[in-house]
Amino acid sequence: MDTSDSTPGTAAGYTRIVVGIDGSDASVEALRHAIGIAEKFGSSVKAVTVWSYPISYTPVPVEWSPEGDARQIVEQVATAVFGPVRPEWFTAATREGSPALVLIDESASADLIVVGSRGHGGFAGLLLGSVSSQCAEHAHCPVLVVHDPAAEARGATR
Repeated sequence: MDTSDSTPGTAAGYTRIVVGIDGSDASVEALRHAIGIAEKFGSSVKAVTVWSYPISYTPVPVEWSPEGDARQIVEQVATAVFGPVRPEWFTAATREGSPALVLIDESASADLIVVGSRGHGGFAGLLLGSVSSQCAEHAHCPVLVVHDPAAEARGATR
């Protein structure tokens, strides 16, 4: 189907794209794919990095901040993709919680969710579950799962 004349926000177009960013090569590739779609449809892109406090029996150092780490990850990925100047249609955010649940929540107001696949292929992937499979199953909008080309070249994904 030709979507070149599509209006953003229609069944064939996208107004708001949300990308899950975790710093992995696959998430960088997911952002690059989202940008390509956004440029075609005139969409906004929101990169989201999710953080949480680890469950621990030992005290966490006071100077360490998982939210700070998340901000650093999303900033590093945005800089790697855009350089120092970002387009007006791009925003970055951090949110506390479970990555899959946060992205599913974001999907309620998005036209597309884009996530990377870490490549947990085979039986291990079925046992572990993954953010990408949970989003694909439960999101309120379409989900695009992007594989890391380097991992595919090594045979890590299927």
